[in-house]
Amino acid sequence: MTERTTATLGPARTDTPVVPAVRRGSVTGSSRWLRAFPADEDPVARLVCFPHAGGTATAFADLAAALPDDIALLAVQYPGRQDRRAEDCAADVTEVAEATAAALGPYTGRPLFLLGHSMGALAAFETARLLARQSVVARLFVSAARPPADDWQEPDLGTLDDEAVVAGLRRLGGVPEALLAEPDLRAEVLRLLRADHRMLRRYRCEPDTALAVPLTVLLAEDDPKNTADQMRGWARHTSAAHTLAVHPGGHFALTERAGQSARLLDGRIREDLAARTAGPPADLVREIYLAGPDGRPSRLSTDLTTLQESARQVLQPSAYGYVVGDAGSGATGRGNREAFDRWRIVPRMLRGITRRDLGVRLFGQDLAAPVLLAPVAAQTVVHPSGELASVGGATDVGLPFVLSCFSSHSMEEAAAAAGSQPRWFQLYWPSDQTLAESLVRRAEAAGYGALVLTVDNPAFGYRPTDLDHGYLPFLHGAGLANFTSDPVFDAALPPGAGPREAVAHWAAVSANPALTWDRLPWLRRLTDLPLLVKGVLHPEDARAALAHGADGVIVSNHGGRQLDGTVAALDCLPAVRAAVGDGAPVLVDSGVRTGADVVKALALGADAVLLGRPYLYGLALDGRDGVRHVLRCLLAELDLALTLGGCGSVRDLTPELLVPAGPLATPGQTAAARQD
Repeated sequence: MTERTTATLGPARTDTPVVPAVRRGSVTGSSRWLRAFPADEDPVARLVCFPHAGGTATAFADLAAALPDDIALLAVQYPGRQDRRAEDCAADVTEVAEATAAALGPYTGRPLFLLGHSMGALAAFETARLLARQSVVARLFVSAARPPADDWQEPDLGTLDDEAVVAGLRRLGGVPEALLAEPDLRAEVLRLLRADHRMLRRYRCEPDTALAVPLTVLLAEDDPKNTADQMRGWARHTSAAHTLAVHPGGHFALTERAGQSARLLDGRIREDLAARTAGPPADLVREIYLAGPDGRPSRLSTDLTTLQESARQVLQPSAYGYVVGDAGSGATGRGNREAFDRWRIVPRMLRGITRRDLGVRLFGQDLAAPVLLAPVAAQTVVHPSGELASVGGATDVGLPFVLSCFSSHSMEEAAAAAGSQPRWFQLYWPSDQTLAESLVRRAEAAGYGALVLTVDNPAFGYRPTDLDHGYLPFLHGAGLANFTSDPVFDAALPPGAGPREAVAHWAAVSANPALTWDRLPWLRRLTDLPLLVKGVLHPEDARAALAHGADGVIVSNHGGRQLDGTVAALDCLPAVRAAVGDGAPVLVDSGVRTGADVVKALALGADAVLLGRPYLYGLALDGRDGVRHVLRCLLAELDLALTLGGCGSVRDLTPELLVPAGPLATPGQTAAARQD
């Protein structure tokens, strides 16, 4: 019997080896409720772990040893076991949560990350609720556990004999057979398991109970007890970002594969810490000046409007044409930029703005800035890493992205690259309804926080640049990953089908020109994800979208790529905002290039903007680093624009900040008088 098994599941035996206190995985400090594992004296964060039913604090010894030394691990020790064996086992999850929250008082000087495994997830969830007012919990991890408001369908172990309980243990794994064969240790395991199960069965949680804390659900691929469908319900219990991380192993993979788990947890923790310590975006300007001409963080221009020409020099003509090509004569694309130029910002002085707040809240998610990466298809056309590099650049800066349905990497691959960063999924509604449902279910399971239905593409636009090159990336296999990785799509292919057959089937099902508004309620009933309709220009279409179940709209003319001569998206924004009122989010894209553009869009009624082509130029020029450069520049300019405009927050941006281009009206002067 190994030291780990003895320490985890039963009382210490006299033949257990003595481990020096300096070993990273050994317990060196303790309180009644917490066991501390050695780490740096001044760690950057603490991971607080709650064991499963029947488990002990030392279940996390291997995980503590696998984590970097600057992340300290504290494990909760429930009463009734090991050195607390003389105490009665806890009768209520609330009792565990209250005692743990109190015991964590001395440790709140650094961010706390709570991790609960199986039954421990409920105790971690309740502890996070108690600590909410202190804002010390940076993230809640829950492993191998159904949502707290769901019926866990746990049997009453009091009605089962020992052999039946042991059979259940063998099905889940985690308890060595040698331990179950030893009568004294087996009896101890069963005693603790029965006591903890009584506590579990008493637990109740209201369906609308939610934390304002980011939540990551850990699901093992081969867990016989939990599925991705069951895990989706955790999204109801947080008003912050929610992600699902699928990892190899069974029900006890969290502790049995400690190295794997440590890498996953460390990555999420580092991302959260970076977001907490990041300086204002405008610090990029200071960083560049201090570095001097030879030490700039990027060799790309900080004028984002020049990157298109730079990208032209590195891309194949067909790829460049696909990226920049507009419909017809390009009048719509030019009109998008002209619409921004028709408005001017009127700064206000001496407002005492020393700090700016760029944060916004959309659909219960806190976003670092009112900017998302727009869905752009087939990104491997411009860089081999495609969407994965774009997602990485967005994650580096802390911005969400919207993954195109026509991406060159699957939604699961993109979600893994994003980690805990919020992301949305864009749906092109296919003509195969079963396939549409499968795509939505996969997006839910992969932790996408909203569904964006693009409706302005019943057919491809007339794009001379693509037509002149005879080039469409999808016919060469780019942009099909979400389809070729889908079981419904795969099942529809003939036996032995190759790439040619896959492209042909995609072409047959990817578009759905017969869609009408009365189909939208079906999609609304299919998913609990927030639903936005993208491609809306007319106010009546915005009203129709909300009337048929959408939660928000995105004002867009597809960046000028669909219909030549279309009205500019920004010109439609005020009317759409007026049509839907303040109760539904309104976003806008098409023509956004600068931080000042973002200011104008928000002042005219947008809750956020989607940035498209500029980040794609950065991707073409320098991969992930290029995307990060573009986003940092945009946010730095936005940050400075708020300061120079006299606004302390993006929430302060109102139409009064803008005037039409031309002479400023004097008080009381009408527009007609100005024209005269």
